[in-house]
Amino acid sequence: MDETLKNPFDCLCQDFGMNASTAFNVFVRAVVRQRGIPFELSSPEADITREGAAQAFHTLRVQAENNGVADMSLDDINKEIHLT
Repeated sequence: MDETLKNPFDCLCQDFGMNASTAFNVFVRAVVRQRGIPFELSSPEADITREGAAQAFHTLRVQAENNGVADMSLDDINKEIHLT
């Protein structure tokens, strides 16, 4: 991964309470479960802000509720990842 993306991504992952590896595993699990990309693809904003990241995280929480996985703890998520 390009360093200009890696550093901000690592910081955001820390804000979300996970590391980059866990974030990738969560993404891959969602792709497999949904048999598609689990979010809408669109043109990104020019600047990534903390507020924008928080909004994106909120959207992911809503999607997790809709998919019945909102009550999973980080330990539960990691167990599921290891089972896959």
